[in-house]
Amino acid sequence: MGEKPRILVIDRDTEVDRMMREALADRFDFVVERTVARAVARMRKESFAGVYIDQSRLSAVRWAGSLIQADEILATIADGVAVVDPELNVLWCNPEFLRVADPAVEPVGVKFYKALGSPEVIGPDPCPFTTATASKQSSGTVLRVDANRYLKVTVNPAFDSRGKLTQMIALTRDITSEIQQEQKLSAIHKAGEELADLTPEELSELNPEERTDLLKYNIVRHMKDLMGLDFIEIRLLDRDTSRLVPLLTEGMTPIAAKRELFAVREGNGVTGLVAATGQSYLCGDTAIDPVYIEGAEGARSSLTVPLIYHGTVIGTLNVESPQPNAFDDRDRRFLEIYARSVASALTTLELLQAEKLSTATASVDAISRELALPLDGILSDATSVLDRYAGHDEEIIARLRHLIYHAREIRGLIQKVGTTIVHEPPKADPKPPQRLAGARLLVADSDESIRKAAHQLLGRQGAIVETARDAHEAIALARETGYSAALVDIRLPDMDGYETFHKIREVRPGTPVILMTGFGYDPKHSIVKARQEGLQTVLYKPFRIDRLMEAVEQAIKPLDGRPSANNHDPKP
Repeated sequence: MGEKPRILVIDRDTEVDRMMREALADRFDFVVERTVARAVARMRKESFAGVYIDQSRLSAVRWAGSLIQADEILATIADGVAVVDPELNVLWCNPEFLRVADPAVEPVGVKFYKALGSPEVIGPDPCPFTTATASKQSSGTVLRVDANRYLKVTVNPAFDSRGKLTQMIALTRDITSEIQQEQKLSAIHKAGEELADLTPEELSELNPEERTDLLKYNIVRHMKDLMGLDFIEIRLLDRDTSRLVPLLTEGMTPIAAKRELFAVREGNGVTGLVAATGQSYLCGDTAIDPVYIEGAEGARSSLTVPLIYHGTVIGTLNVESPQPNAFDDRDRRFLEIYARSVASALTTLELLQAEKLSTATASVDAISRELALPLDGILSDATSVLDRYAGHDEEIIARLRHLIYHAREIRGLIQKVGTTIVHEPPKADPKPPQRLAGARLLVADSDESIRKAAHQLLGRQGAIVETARDAHEAIALARETGYSAALVDIRLPDMDGYETFHKIREVRPGTPVILMTGFGYDPKHSIVKARQEGLQTVLYKPFRIDRLMEAVEQAIKPLDGRPSANNHDPKP
């Protein structure tokens, strides 16, 4: 007699079912599973001549049929998929889950976490299965499967019509690359913070050579520890000559270390191109790259990024490898982040050419920046009081005028003191003249950051900058003082841009007024109305330095070649 046909029974082992099986035991071999999920898992591993299920559970059979039909789809999706019962036993899994599971364990039939090799739960959810069951929503966490591998697990619960948990679907995705990228990014930020991690007292005790040695040591250590690189070159840009002066040449050939390079697009290798354009350059194969000039002996690929500080290129950072295509776009992003820290450290340690003269220069500039807005506040308040004073007491008027004069005098004295303690050695090539030397500019904006930026950007080019917080302050200042030009925000707290434009032109005819707006936002059409009355220039915030300078220069440019009549230094 041949082997009896095998029948899979899906039921809860009722008395009727037992009687049926006993009656047919001589003709069939019955295998009983209590749940549809377990039955589906068993059907994938074993062959059956038929399936028996009670009529009341036909809907579950249709669900099972759909699941079997979707098997090929589930087997090919990128995420690992495991069907888990309420006791966390794996009922079924696709090939991707098998790939991330412990190779020494057969996943089906064992606990979920054991199938993955008993990983460490990183978080945020310490037990996503419990959370998903309680909330009836998906829940996820991150697992560390071994020392260098991470999985993201998302659990979705499934309930029957009575609200009873039947199984859970666990999706697993390998996020090792993402975690390692975050860890490396964190390490790079930390390394950048360490570059110039010195107290002011420690910094004052180091001479420029010792500061340079400290920076070189830290950079070389970080490049080797974080990126495994041994060939590094840093050059600083001399703004007067465009020469790229070597600061660090680790592993470069003697010829490369002494090579004269300039911030020019052509004929100066990758370093010169990067310094000239401010754009990073990834050289995949030095043997065929027309721009590359040999740095490290035998180098087959290189990555060069600009050192940028406050939007200005101050040098370059170049790394090289003996392997072709050793760097990718992710390495470029990492190196650019680290380069920002290097640029900041160069300034902190006062190694830039502009910073080598004396720490006094930085101190004077810092004092000027910090006092700029408080002095503007004194000036605006005194001017506003004088503008609104209705009395006839000449002494009060004189005192207010003296207060205004001395507020302006303090700013000039700070710069004067700075020139007496900072002696810059003479250069063969004189500095180009400051583009706004002698111009007195009024900037009206309620945003403190804009007023500070105006002092820094315009003051750097020799302008005398005074700021107002609202339209009434600006009008009072303009009535009391002649300005080469006024820069006015269209959304001051007390007047719109057109009203302020009109009032300043009324109290100080001939003063060029530039209206400022953020991203073209002009709800009251101040710009359109002001253009009808002679407005020539509109500036958009945040400022582009070149556009700001161009607008101010154009506004203060005399039409007949003579100095502007509005540009004068008032006396008390």
